[in-house]
Amino acid sequence: MIKTGGLADVSAALPAALKALGLDIRILLPGYRQVLAQLPACSEIARIAPLADLPPARLLESKTAASVPLLVLDCPALYDRPGGPYQDEAGRDWNDNALRFGLLSRVAALLGGADTPLDWLPQVLHCNEWQTGLAPAYLRYAAGARATTLLTVHNLAFQGIFEPGLVAALGLPPDCFNPDGVEYYGKLSYLKAGLQLADAITTVSPGYAREIQGEALGFGLHGLLAARKDSLHGILNGIDTTLWNPATDPLIPCRFSAKTLANKAGNKQALQRRLGLADTPAVPLFAVVSRLTEQKGLDWLLAIAPQLLALPAQLALLGGGEPQLERGFAALAQRYPREVSATIGFDETLAHQIEAGADAFLMPSRFEPCGMNPVPYTRLTPPTNK
Repeated sequence: MIKTGGLADVSAALPAALKALGLDIRILLPGYRQVLAQLPACSEIARIAPLADLPPARLLESKTAASVPLLVLDCPALYDRPGGPYQDEAGRDWNDNALRFGLLSRVAALLGGADTPLDWLPQVLHCNEWQTGLAPAYLRYAAGARATTLLTVHNLAFQGIFEPGLVAALGLPPDCFNPDGVEYYGKLSYLKAGLQLADAITTVSPGYAREIQGEALGFGLHGLLAARKDSLHGILNGIDTTLWNPATDPLIPCRFSAKTLANKAGNKQALQRRLGLADTPAVPLFAVVSRLTEQKGLDWLLAIAPQLLALPAQLALLGGGEPQLERGFAALAQRYPREVSATIGFDETLAHQIEAGADAFLMPSRFEPCGMNPVPYTRLTPPTNK
């Protein structure tokens, strides 16, 4: 539908797992062009009135592939456009991101408060990252009953910082702009607002929860996080063991399990042939499926790639991100066509085939290393006696 890294995997898998446990859950997401194109049978269930500079919108209802109820925020003026959810086709941030995600936060809060237009009021409103960081603020300053709020931080480096004049444009009360509210060093920070005002905070691992309370990896928010340490919980990322089960995965050529590890070799051979790599079973095949950013340490990988390939070894990369890294890996693949494949962009089927066929997975992150990629496929490689 639309996917940006591990956050998308968690956002899809966690609600399905909670639903399987019997919880009554809904997912709210913006009506991006790619989303609506795949949900032609959406039905309108509510209309959202404008607020300050936030335009009117519709709330549409559908379901995910796992039959989890889906609420789509339809506002063509903010979401119906080419490019990605955060940036245009040239990789530039949309200049109205403050309003785009202000509206998302406002509607999330509306659904979690006394004025909800739905016949359903959640007990917990779970927000992810800065894009929904204002939802706890909208709820905190609203009257009446409200849901308990939980903010999950997947990457503290992205904070949603904007000019203070947007407070009025977003329909927030003027008195919220203070250090105990949404203000952050004279700016408006969506993430800081959520960290300050959510009832509880989680992040992707116990280790990352500790790290972000220190100056080195706290990105200016370490003091606030340390002050809220009793409300901060690190929960290690899990995986969808149905979607990523190599014994049943329809996207890989050769299914295998812990009892049939020999079948894994067929996935490596099929991957090498698909990517144009040399068909060399004994040469280790390293893999990367990632956003291409310095945060993920991929500039380090690019720098040592010639030494890695000289072992000998092969490299299969899938991802997109910073233009200089995209160009660098594309050039590396052109220089070593039988040893390196670099697929810029994202392909769900190829991601599964890389995970199933690789001998080892590379994740040289500078910080926040608990992504979703170290899945069982790369941990089921049979041991050798060498």
